[in-house]
Formats: sequence, structure tokens, C-alpha cells
Amino acid sequence: MSRGRILVIRGGAIGDFILTLPALAALRKQFPQTHLAVLGYPRVATLAELAGSANEVRSIEARALAGFFARRGELDAALGAWFGGFNIIVSYLYDPDGIFQENVARVSQAQFISGPHRPDEAQDVHATEVFLKPLERLAIFGAEAEPRLTLHSQPSTLNTLALHPGSGGASKNWPEARWLELLRRIASETNWRVLLVGGEAEGERVQRLAPQMPVERLLIACNEPLPELARKFTACAAFVGHDSGITHLAAASGLRGLALWGGTKPEIWRPRSERFELLRAEYGLEQLEPDAVFAAVSRLMS
Repeated sequence: MSRGRILVIRGGAIGDFILTLPALAALRKQFPQTHLAVLGYPRVATLAELAGSANEVRSIEARALAGFFARRGELDAALGAWFGGFNIIVSYLYDPDGIFQENVARVSQAQFISGPHRPDEAQDVHATEVFLKPLERLAIFGAEAEPRLTLHSQPSTLNTLALHPGSGGASKNWPEARWLELLRRIASETNWRVLLVGGEAEGERVQRLAPQMPVERLLIACNEPLPELARKFTACAAFVGHDSGITHLAAASGLRGLALWGGTKPEIWRPRSERFELLRAEYGLEQLEPDAVFAAVSRLMS
């Protein structure tokens, strides 16, 4: 297909979308002249444009989509015409009863390829490979499985360390008291600058941690647009975070990094980057000592 139109539908959180970037990149490589659109959450899906894989992003939260999720729903005419303009639709939506697919088929003759919205936890197959698998129906095999963002690097500050002390779930987080101790050691024993990253869930935690660093050595990025945060990462030397979407963003931005890992399966969910390492404790994340984290970070920063 030298020309034509392909739609990829992808909801999910930040990490889920980033781990689907290799599938988007594979489609772009296989069909370089094709218009490739993404239907997803705009805050996250704009990363596909940043990666150079998408020509268009539309919101999956649009009210006009509601009818497509109801059996024999009333379908918006303009949206139906948009779906009808695609040759191929690849959907990673959770659609166990096939209602969405049936409704799309009412307005579109596109080849519809249904992929999993999440990997099967019973299988030890990395998420990137799980999301690439459906593309075999388009004769796409052996695609690059590492998510990559195409970024214009910021001026590098080789002694800046990015820290993200949160995640989407409390069980994935290293205790705040441990982060406080780590920051105290960074402040007293190094000359590193710190980029402290937080989202809506970590705003108060960031404010409590920030005073541990001298003001002149501290940068704070809270609720930043993801493309802007990715650009800021390119000016850092390394990253430390949890099992989170922001950790996957740092990895896709090309950073060296350390992920303080809890109970999820690393075989499925770890950052797909050779520049990242995992640090775990045998009896749970809360047992991970600040000394071990500081030593690991020091190796990265050196």
C-alpha cells in the first residue's frame, strides 16, 4: 500500500500507549506514504506524532463516539464517514462482545484487525511484542520492539538527574521516607541538579520532597504535557522512577535509567531499553534501601 489510510485505535494509560509505539512505527515503515491516524486520549496519543508515526490524532473521548459502543447504536454520520475513509483499522480497544467492531463495519469496509488491549499475564511475553503480533496479518514480521521518540535534544546538563517519585498505584511506589533520604544524600554528597517530576497524583509528594534540595539545584516539572516532558528528559543524564508510564517515557526518550520495581512481571512490563536497569528487593519494594539506590544512581551518573 503506497497510499491509503490506516487508523490505529488505542486507549489505555501512558505506559500502555508508549509500549504500542513500536506497532505504530512498524506500520509507518511498512506503509511510508500512507496517512496514519490515531484515535486515543490526546494527552498521550500526541506522542505518536512526536515519534513521527502519526499524521493525525483524534480524541477517543469525543461524544459522537458513544453510539459506536452501544449495540445497534445510533451512529454519528460525520464520524461514520471518517471511519469509512480508512483501508485498514487496527484496534486495541477492550471490545469483548465485538460491539464496537460490528458498528464500525456498518459504516466502513476497512480490513479490521483486533489486537489485545493488555497482554495476557499468564504469558511471559513483553507487551511490545504482544502489540506487534496483530500486524502479522499485514505481513509485518520482526519489527523493532523498542519504543523510540524522535526528539530535538535540549542543551545537555550532564549532572542533571530526573526523578519521578510516583506511579499510577501506591503498591508500585517506593516509600516517601526513602525518597527523602535519597534526596538528602544527593544534596549533601553530590553536585547533581535534580529534575523532580510529578503528575496530578504526585503533586503533594513533590512539594514535600522538593525542600530537600537547594533551590539553585532543583527543577520541578508537574503536570507537563508529555512531549514537553520528553524534551526535558533529553537534557538529563539519567532517570530514576517506578513501574510507571513516565518511566517508559524516559526510556523512549533515550535516557539511561533505573526503575525501582515492585510486583508486576518485568518480563511483560519492564522498559524496553538496554539503557535501563531494574532494582528490586527480595521481600518487596519497601525493603529497598536508599544506600543501594544511591549506589546504583551514582554508577549511572558517572
